[in-house]
Amino acid sequence: RRYFGPPCPAACCAPLLFVGFWVYNGGCDPATQTFLSQLHGKQVVLFGTAGLGGFRGFTGYPDYCAAVLRRVKSGLAGDNHVPGSFLCQGKIPLSVGEWYKSQLQSDPHNAVYRAMIENFKEAQSHPNQADFAALDRWLRNLLPALKLPF
Repeated sequence: RRYFGPPCPAACCAPLLFVGFWVYNGGCDPATQTFLSQLHGKQVVLFGTAGLGGFRGFTGYPDYCAAVLRRVKSGLAGDNHVPGSFLCQGKIPLSVGEWYKSQLQSDPHNAVYRAMIENFKEAQSHPNQADFAALDRWLRNLLPALKLPF
């Protein structure tokens, strides 16, 4: 049985789920978090987009994606299994880009805000074909580890 679409009760019947999300406040969006909390005894493959995914201008970047994925996984019941997870660069809302610009206006020499604005510009074209190719390679490597129900 296969299901493709937004989180709903029908999706909870599948033994293997590929759950996509966008990063929201350092975790997944609220609708996805609610859905994940309802799952039990499933294989859950997580993939998402992070607006800050390409931003390396702050000290904590190397751990950022890992921390996001830990937060998302922590929303799953302990009887679920996550065989893999993937994050790539995603879009950043225009309102956030405007906020970055306003911060730079109040502190024009701030290198961090300059880098965030550059990342904002780059993020507008993501996810792109390179991101999809990286996801494809990642999935091909992950498939042998999955317990396929069919």
